[in-house]
Amino acid sequence: MNQGYAAPSSSAHAPVLLVVEDDPTINQAVTDRLVAEGFRVVQAFDGPGAVAAHAEHAPDLVVLDLMLPGFDGLEVCRRIQGERLVPVLMLTARADETDLLVGLGVGADDYVTKPFRMREVVARIRALLRRVERARELAAEQPPVLTVGDLTVDRGSRRVSARGSEVHLTPLEFDLLLALAAEPGAVRERDELMREVWGWADAGGTRTLDSHVKSLRAKIGADRVRTVHGVGYALEAAAAPDHDSTPGTPDEAGS
Repeated sequence: MNQGYAAPSSSAHAPVLLVVEDDPTINQAVTDRLVAEGFRVVQAFDGPGAVAAHAEHAPDLVVLDLMLPGFDGLEVCRRIQGERLVPVLMLTARADETDLLVGLGVGADDYVTKPFRMREVVARIRALLRRVERARELAAEQPPVLTVGDLTVDRGSRRVSARGSEVHLTPLEFDLLLALAAEPGAVRERDELMREVWGWADAGGTRTLDSHVKSLRAKIGADRVRTVHGVGYALEAAAAPDHDSTPGTPDEAGS
């Protein structure tokens, strides 16, 4: 089974979701719940089928298992993000931080670890869809280009340059950087960032935030994002002398 197919939905105008999971029981359980929530759903069961279904149906969001036959979810994410930017929620049985950072680095926006509760999956999906809509709204409100030291964030083209060189960010990394760059030097609280960038009403997903900050630091420079222990993060124009801004410090994970 490697082809996607559309599951029924009560609304032709509902967002289209692509569910990629090789276990037929899990795939169908997720699909049934999402259809019940009012989404239209396309299913795929392996890597090649996921890429083909994405190209055919142009989904609004992808729910993507990490371990797949054919090729894995990381390769699926690379290929579909190369075609068009789309929010991706990873499903993974691996909680290893390196694996999660790799997933976020190739374009995943958020993740849930197995075993998961469908209520959480649905909440994450709705939050990601709200983020996409909010990003469109914010694009009309902010200046076209934000400059913080030698870091330039072009809102219109969604391009970033650091020290004169272009930096390639995932869609969510860009939105996170945009939120920090809107108030350079100011400390943005963790729950505030979760609400603005992810659409979460509380700080329940701060591990996701911390992982994206680490990935962002790796791309734009560790000295640019300062951690304020127990509070949040700030974007600095120049190198921060504070050791808290070094990747891998304990407070980065909210300890």
